[in-house]
Amino acid sequence: MLEGLPPNNAAHVMRLVCDEATARNIADIVVETFDPADTAAAAFEEAPSSRDWKTGPWVVEVYFGPAPDEANVRALIAAVAGADAAAAASFGRIHQRDWVASSLEGLQPVRAGRFVVHGSHARGLARVNEIAIEIDAALAFGTGHHGTTRGCLLMLDRVARRRRPNAILDIGTGSGVLAIAAARLFRRRIHAGDIDPISVAAAAVNAKLNGVAGFVRPVQSRGADHNELRGGAPYDLVFANILARPLRGLAPAVSRLSKPGADIVLSGLIGPDVAGVVAAYGVQGVVLRERIDLEGWATLLMCRC
Repeated sequence: MLEGLPPNNAAHVMRLVCDEATARNIADIVVETFDPADTAAAAFEEAPSSRDWKTGPWVVEVYFGPAPDEANVRALIAAVAGADAAAAASFGRIHQRDWVASSLEGLQPVRAGRFVVHGSHARGLARVNEIAIEIDAALAFGTGHHGTTRGCLLMLDRVARRRRPNAILDIGTGSGVLAIAAARLFRRRIHAGDIDPISVAAAAVNAKLNGVAGFVRPVQSRGADHNELRGGAPYDLVFANILARPLRGLAPAVSRLSKPGADIVLSGLIGPDVAGVVAAYGVQGVVLRERIDLEGWATLLMCRC
C-alpha cells in the first residue's frame, strides 16, 4: 500500500524483502521522517496467496526524488528492524513510469458505499444509484484502492446519509477523489488544497473529467494556510487524508476553521498513530465519533463539540 505522496521525478528506490510487520514499520518510520514531497513508501506482499494473504513474504520499497543518504536510511531501518534488515536493504535507480503508471495499470474498480472509483479502462461499470468517479494513473496520490481513501469515502457516505454539509474542505487533496466525490454528491463548492503542485494540477484535471470543475478548484497550500481555504470557513465537513505527524500539527487550524458540530474525517493513520491524533484534536475540543479500519489503516470521524 502506498503511504504518502509519490515524490516528484522519483529516480531512486530502496527495496527490502521481509515480513509484514517489518515492512509496515519501515514504511511508517520513513514517511514520518522524510518530507512527503520528496519521499514515499510502499509495503505489499511479494506474491499474494489466494488461500491466506498473510503467508507470503512482504516487500517494502521507498521512493526518493533526490538521491538518498544510504547510511541514514539504513540507520532508520536498523532502529525498527535490526542491523541484519538494514544490511539487506538494496538501493538503485528507477524510471518514473515504474512507480506511477506501472503500479496502477489494470486496477479494478473499487466500491466504497455509494461510490465506485475506476480508471478509464472500466467506464460504464457503475450500478444504478452508484456515483462513478474516474481517476487514472497520474502523479498524485489517491485512486480509491488505498485503505485510507476508501475509509474516507465510506465516512463521507455515512455523513451524507444523515446530513448535507454546506461548507466542505479537503486538505491534502491528492488526486482530488474526495473533493470530487463530495461535489458529485452535494453539487456545491468544495475547497481543496495540496502542498504538491502536481497534485493540484492532477486534481483540477480530474475535477474537469468528472464534470465538477465548477465546484472543485484546488489550490497549492501547506495544510490550510491559503487565503482561498481560510476564506471558505467555517466548515461543517473537513477531510484531511495525510499522515499522523502533519495531522497532529493541523489540529488547531482544523478546529479553528470548523463550525461547532462539524464532522472532521481524518485518515492516513496506522493503529499506533490513532491515540496521539485523537489526543491532539481532543485538546482542541474535537472528539472521536466513529472509526473504520481497512488494510491496517484507520479512518476517524471526529466532531468539533
